[in-house]
Amino acid sequence: MEVRELRAGLWRWTAPHPEWEHAEHWGPEVGSVYAELPEALVVVDPLVPQDEEDRFWGALDRDVERIGRPVHVLLTVHWHERSVAAVLDRYKATLWRPEEKGELPAGVHAEVVKGSDWVEALFFLEQHRALVAGDLLVGKDGGGIELPIRWFPKGEQEWAEQELKPELRERLGSLPVELVVVSHGEPVLEDAAEALRRALA
Repeated sequence: MEVRELRAGLWRWTAPHPEWEHAEHWGPEVGSVYAELPEALVVVDPLVPQDEEDRFWGALDRDVERIGRPVHVLLTVHWHERSVAAVLDRYKATLWRPEEKGELPAGVHAEVVKGSDWVEALFFLEQHRALVAGDLLVGKDGGGIELPIRWFPKGEQEWAEQELKPELRERLGSLPVELVVVSHGEPVLEDAAEALRRALA
């Protein structure tokens, strides 16, 4: 497990995905996000590392106790369930799923995209000016981010290029994005708004 503080109260950790050997596109390490907000503690797509469970739970237990705010789990897309059930059970947390669109914690904005048989959300954490993505944006080799057209089903690739990109440009363009935090690849911590613009050009 690698843990990195991106800003005060905003952390990203990576852990090996237990089903990585079946993956076609992405490497074994996937990222999750922890964020302290004015009225809540939020975790996005949590994955508890199998070989460091005690260390992980010990650290998160301390933070939950220290913060003393309700815990919310935000899911970007249903196949990122990962360790969601364990976090919900341990902290009596509230779950937000993109296909159900419940109430989000204050300070979180979601943009929801619907595909042929999937629904995915991008989260903007206002306090941290961070855009958090599951699979709609991924880190590129050599830096930056991209909308991974090759990951889409064959029947949706042209739609993603011709329609989804401009739609996301319009929907995300006005957000004051300073960080882009991804599940796959490296986050963008500098010039993130420009990286986002290039990814959706």
